Amino acid sequence: MLPELWIIDLCRALRTQKATMDAFSSKDMAMKAQKKILSSMATKSSVQMFIDDTSSEILDELYRVSKEYTGNKSEAQKVVKDLVKIAVKIGVLFRNNRFSNEELRVAQDFKKKLHTGAMTAISFYEVDFTFDKTVMSEILADCRDLLLKLVNTHLTPKSHGRINHVFNHYGDPQLLTKLYDPNSNFRPNLTRICKGLNKLVEDGTI
Repeated sequence: MLPELWIIDLCRALRTQKATMDAFSSKDMAMKAQKKILSSMATKSSVQMFIDDTSSEILDELYRVSKEYTGNKSEAQKVVKDLVKIAVKIGVLFRNNRFSNEELRVAQDFKKKLHTGAMTAISFYEVDFTFDKTVMSEILADCRDLLLKLVNTHLTPKSHGRINHVFNHYGDPQLLTKLYDPNSNFRPNLTRICKGLNKLVEDGTI
C-alpha cells in the first residue's frame, strides 16, 4: 500500500547499529522523532514503524558523506534528522488518510521521480565518466518540488524548510561532484549507497 511505501522509501525506521565515535545513531534519532509525532498526531496503533536494514545503511552513509563534506558534525546530523522527521510526518498523514486523490497522484509522481533518481545514481556509479552533476541536481530539485506540493497544505513552513534543507544539501553540485569523483575519499560511501539503492530497486521498494 502507498502509505507503507512512503515509510519504506524515505525512512522505514532505522537499523540497530553500534555506537559510532561521535555517538550518532540514525535509529535512535528516528525513534525519538516517531515518539514526538505520535504523541501529538496519532496513537501507536495507527502508525507502526518498521526497521529496515537497507534504508538505515543508506541514511548512515549519507550522514557520513555530509559530515566529511561540511566538516560539521552538527550540520550533518541536522540534515539527516530533517529527512527522517519529514518522512515520519508524511507517513502519519498517509496512515490517517489526510491526502486527497489529487495529492495521491502527486505522491505517485514523486515515487516515480525517486525511482528515476535511484536508477540514475546507480548508473552514474557503475559506468565511468557518465556522471552529470546537472542531471542529478535537477532530479533532486524535481523531487523536492513534488514533495513540497504534496505537503503544501498539511505541514508548517518549518517543515517546508526542512524539505528544502535536505534536497538542497544533497542536490549541491559541488557535493555531488566530490561524491562521484573516482579518486575521492567518498568512493566507499558511494559504493555502499548505490548497493543499498540497488537492493531497494530490486525489491520493488523504490
